[in-house]
Amino acid sequence: MTTVGTAGGRAPAWRGGFGRLWGAAVISRFGDALRTTALPLLAVDLTDDPPVVAAVTACGYVPWLLFGLLGGAVADRVDQRRAMWAVDAVRGCLVAAFALAVALGHASVPLLLALAFLLTALQTLFDNAATALLPSLVDRAALGGANARLMTGQQVLGGLPAGPVVPLLLGAGACVPFAADAATYLLAAALIASLRTRPPEREPRPAGSTLRAEIGAGLRALWRDRVLRPVCLATLLCNIGMGALIATLVLHVTRWLRAGDTEFAAAMTVYAAGSLAGGFLAQRIARRTGRARALLLAGTVQTAALLLMGAVRHLGALLVGLLLLGIMNMVWNVHQVTLMQQRSPEPMTGRISSAFRTASTSGAPLGAVLGGAVAAAFGLNAPALLAALLFALAVIALIPAARADVSVGAPQDGPTTAHVTG
Repeated sequence: MTTVGTAGGRAPAWRGGFGRLWGAAVISRFGDALRTTALPLLAVDLTDDPPVVAAVTACGYVPWLLFGLLGGAVADRVDQRRAMWAVDAVRGCLVAAFALAVALGHASVPLLLALAFLLTALQTLFDNAATALLPSLVDRAALGGANARLMTGQQVLGGLPAGPVVPLLLGAGACVPFAADAATYLLAAALIASLRTRPPEREPRPAGSTLRAEIGAGLRALWRDRVLRPVCLATLLCNIGMGALIATLVLHVTRWLRAGDTEFAAAMTVYAAGSLAGGFLAQRIARRTGRARALLLAGTVQTAALLLMGAVRHLGALLVGLLLLGIMNMVWNVHQVTLMQQRSPEPMTGRISSAFRTASTSGAPLGAVLGGAVAAAFGLNAPALLAALLFALAVIALIPAARADVSVGAPQDGPTTAHVTG
């Protein structure tokens, strides 16, 4: 990938491998947002049974628990670029077929459940392959900047516009959001297929090596790393806390604070705005503190924000808390992923990535259940306080990683340089 000069050093040009991967990630995220917004709306048109409607969302979690580790092991065996474009092509065809079924009046709850399950099952391979592919497109020292650009782009162009766009698309027909999602998958597949990455460099697998043994080797590598092990544990604790908060946030706003739907929408917008700010601040923070210490700072600030939200019965406190949560959540995500990519042995990146993602996904539904139970037993502000406790435990768990961390200097986060052929 070519680079261009800037006042502060060199920055990546948007042509080349990283630019195409960025475009594919943003386009695909926008399509995902269209579908995930439209699916529940279609579900409530087909049934008014709450458990059935909730099952559509649950199908977005279950495949990670079933296939997450397997997806990581497969990603380490195959050419990640080919796996990614093939998965996106298959997902595009599946969603296109579903859009056709909706247009012809053949939509049903079982079809919704099957679609949600299959798309997420395929995502377990795609996401782990994408995490493993990025270090072949950029220098490992520049991964922090690349991850910040990817996540910020996904938030700006892939997340925020989808909410207002979906009602417009639904006005043209119930199938239109799904047709648009199918188109984004196919376009993303074309962009990824056009990448010219170097072939993966892997040592020959021992005779008789199995996926189960390879998964076990990846888990052992994660457990033995003195930075990645506490970061993984802390991420799990934080996701349990966020699951508890998100599952009950609408009740926190509308019942405990006695605010309305407009205030709830404003709260979500503030959180999204904080995420954007966090994307721009992530690298600046890491240059001063180091990546693991940036996680420690993010966890500490988020703990304080959650305490503010749970203890102060005022909409302003909620908005300030959500703004801080959004900023530091993006800082956390950027550096958690970057640490994992930088410290993972290249042949095991997919498997270590899958362990992180499986832990994260298992934490969210567990937190949602805990949040509902705590809210019923102790009050509607209790999930925020529970989340604060879990984040505080995550900060404690991070201390060993912070002691082993080193500062991130400007040379490490300068140019984003691709390793491409031709």
